[in-house]
Amino acid sequence: MSGTRSGLSALAGVELAVVRALAEAADADETYNRVLAEIGTALGWAFGAVWEVSSGRRLRCVSVWQATETEMPEFRSLTERTTLSRGEGLPGRVWASGEPAWITDVAADANFPRAAMAARSGVRAALCFPIGSRDEVVGAIEFFTCRLEEPDESMLASMTVLGALVGQFVVRRRAEGVIRKREALTGAILGAALDSVITMDEAGRILEFNPAAERMFGYTRDEAIGKEMAELVVPPSLRDAHRRGLARYLETGRSSYLDRRVELTAMRSDGSEFPVELAMTRIDLPGPRTFTGFIRDITEQKRAEVDLRDSRARLVETAASERRRLERNLHDGAQQNLNALALKLRLATSSIAQGPETTKALLREAQDDLSIAIAELRELARGIHPAALSQQGLGRALVTLADRCPVDVTLCRVPTERLGETVEVAVYYVVAEALTNVAKHADARSASVSVMHEGGTMVVEVTDDGCGGADVTTGSGLRGLADRVEALGGRFVVDSARGGGTQLRAEIPTT
Repeated sequence: MSGTRSGLSALAGVELAVVRALAEAADADETYNRVLAEIGTALGWAFGAVWEVSSGRRLRCVSVWQATETEMPEFRSLTERTTLSRGEGLPGRVWASGEPAWITDVAADANFPRAAMAARSGVRAALCFPIGSRDEVVGAIEFFTCRLEEPDESMLASMTVLGALVGQFVVRRRAEGVIRKREALTGAILGAALDSVITMDEAGRILEFNPAAERMFGYTRDEAIGKEMAELVVPPSLRDAHRRGLARYLETGRSSYLDRRVELTAMRSDGSEFPVELAMTRIDLPGPRTFTGFIRDITEQKRAEVDLRDSRARLVETAASERRRLERNLHDGAQQNLNALALKLRLATSSIAQGPETTKALLREAQDDLSIAIAELRELARGIHPAALSQQGLGRALVTLADRCPVDVTLCRVPTERLGETVEVAVYYVVAEALTNVAKHADARSASVSVMHEGGTMVVEVTDDGCGGADVTTGSGLRGLADRVEALGGRFVVDSARGGGTQLRAEIPTT
């Protein structure tokens, strides 16, 4: 007991030393090392260890200490490797009860899993006290001596006080860890976000400006923080309305912008304005009101909408022009021949009395008119839907197109399977219009055609060795093909540097 008594008297200054260690240590490892050293040295005991309750609800050793004159490497190694469940071993019992515990001789204790190694290492008495309070135990601290020691209630009481102090440190450290993780997660989300994220206070000053906002608006984060959002990213024509809306919300709690998506105009650092989609929300935290806006540049979306409207308008106009052409061709061609046929049949009927020769002549003329009308109707139908597609399939129809072209055409690849009618017609007209352009405008000696099926997409490529200079934005031929392909959800690209020939590529979904 003399060692215990001297240790107890030395504990008078340990509480202050522990408090100092908890306040000054840089991290958990340093804190635990200092706490174990202060208490172990004051007690005059040989070995100490700190156990924490892990996320898996088991006790794990997180720090050990041993007196300089003590050597027990095997017991230390076993302690560092051991995990304990609730109620298991000395730390487990303290975890379960929330009360300190004392073992006079660990070798004789039935609930001490390290008893055999302790005996070989010369370990005898042990004490253990909880980290935290009786209601929330977050770990335990144990000490060992190589002497037999009887329990000392005063010492256990003192250890309990120290355990409560260490417990406050552990709880605070874990809370700070959670905060750091949340801050790191928030920082990672803000840093990786494709949309601009800007946070402002109730005075309209910017508190947060993520990397996407830096790229979008042309300001660095340091330049933006503390500036008024209205002055920085809102166009002059909208600033007064922005400020009035913020003031109205602060006064009444009503806003037409919060928690909904709205389209507005924003301003970059160079003064240029561009369309954005804004979603603004209030951050529900105590203290001054803060707001976060998620801003997306919709310039490309607006441009695509304009292109889509223009494309639809061109398709409507193309359809109207084609209808007028069909009406004109029917009126001027097949309709006139059919009218002539009807007239001649009436004359033939009237000429029966004049003799068979006259009737035969009129019927022959009517037969000729009928053949012409049939040919014209067939040709007209070919303009609406190529007969070769229905009769022979896309592959043979492309061969026919190549044979008709006055330029030497090589078919590199053609599909052997049948596709949907819409896709086949689109492919046919892409190749037909491309070869027509080659013959009319390219001044080319040769051309090649490749049509292949690649993973749900029909890829059409037409290449020539002509003069180049084709432009999809001028003229109606290529622009009409682009509209046709894009209307099917496809992609149409023309590469035509002057003097370098032309490559046309269309990608048409087949599903």
